Amino acid sequence: MQLSSLKIIITGAAQGMGAHFAHRLAEAGASVAAGDVKEEGLAALVESTKGLPGKVHARKLDVSSEADVGAFVDWAHGAMGGLNGLINNAGILRDGLLVKKDRTSGEVTKLTKDQWDAVIGVNLTGAALMVRDTVAKMVTTEQGPGVIVNMSSVARHGNRGQSNYTSAKAALAANCVTWSREFAPFKIRVGAVAPGMIETPMTQGMNQKARDALVANIPVGRIGIPEDIWLAVKFVLECDYFNGRTVDVDGGLSM
Repeated sequence: MQLSSLKIIITGAAQGMGAHFAHRLAEAGASVAAGDVKEEGLAALVESTKGLPGKVHARKLDVSSEADVGAFVDWAHGAMGGLNGLINNAGILRDGLLVKKDRTSGEVTKLTKDQWDAVIGVNLTGAALMVRDTVAKMVTTEQGPGVIVNMSSVARHGNRGQSNYTSAKAALAANCVTWSREFAPFKIRVGAVAPGMIETPMTQGMNQKARDALVANIPVGRIGIPEDIWLAVKFVLECDYFNGRTVDVDGGLSM
């Protein structure tokens, strides 16, 4: 699809990669419906994209709320005068070992259900709800062809201390295959991009020792930037023959 023809939702758009994607799409003339729980970031995004060929609309969105997702999709369709795309970018971290034993005290602790539920609720259930309601809207309004990009992660292959995150990101990659087959009759493609370590507010909050160790294992010798990931997202959006697959953009990092 041509970027200028897109009327696309971006979740997690208030900062980091989501905000970068919104800027790039607006520069290309697309219409963007930006959603996030951080309203100040959304307001800043709208202000910073004024004057670009495309237009960014923004509204608060909690993807873990089914009611919020449905209302947002309806609003986005009305605000943009249609809907033919989705970038599932919203995500959170609640890292921790599933079972941990303190080396000094011998105390055994477990990953809490709240930590598990929070990540699955946003990164997987929320993403699935966004896909479901976006595609339903496209089909109901006969909007196709359309395209969906799920943001997976290199962590989908398994990463210590990220059982919850790994589960969600692996499922999103696998569901690209599932959904590409289910939505084929509607002319809707589904692809995924799996970033490695990228410079975003999320990774900036990492433990410095763990962050340094990860960067040391990246063969290209640096942490990624949002533009690196945008190039892959742009490919998935534009290439009409790409479907049901995941693109790894990780600098060669193996976790």
